[in-house]
Amino acid sequence: MTADRLIHIEIDDRGLPTPTPEIEQERAVAIFDLLEENAFSLEADGAPEGPYRLHLAIRDRRLVFDISTEAAKAGEFHLSLGPFRQVVKDYWQICESYFDAVKKLPPSQIEAIDMARRGIHNEGARILQERLEGKALIDKDTSRRLFTLICVLHFGA
Repeated sequence: MTADRLIHIEIDDRGLPTPTPEIEQERAVAIFDLLEENAFSLEADGAPEGPYRLHLAIRDRRLVFDISTEAAKAGEFHLSLGPFRQVVKDYWQICESYFDAVKKLPPSQIEAIDMARRGIHNEGARILQERLEGKALIDKDTSRRLFTLICVLHFGA
């Protein structure tokens, strides 16, 4: 197992509304999946090698990645939430449609909504990879799971 990975993830949701059971479930699944398999490394010259611990928060309307190793703080970077706003909004709207569809629509319609949901999710993951360029290197699956956590945090922001 490579050292360039996340081994601990903490979500700071202080000051945000209490998450719904659906949001809490999304968070738990994303964290579990991330810790099972991810690729994460810092790109700055002289940045320490992993494994890394991630503290993810929203402060002053900015997404904060606070990264540390077991030994010390490794870095902190802030990303504007602006580039994420529309895709997060679209993602939550399509998720609501999906949750409603599962209760009452035939499988073919559920599949169409799920394909749209995955497409929006992929777009959010792509934006995240672009925003992290020069700061952290992540693969597509890690980006998708981190985007889910951003959606969970952004829900209350």
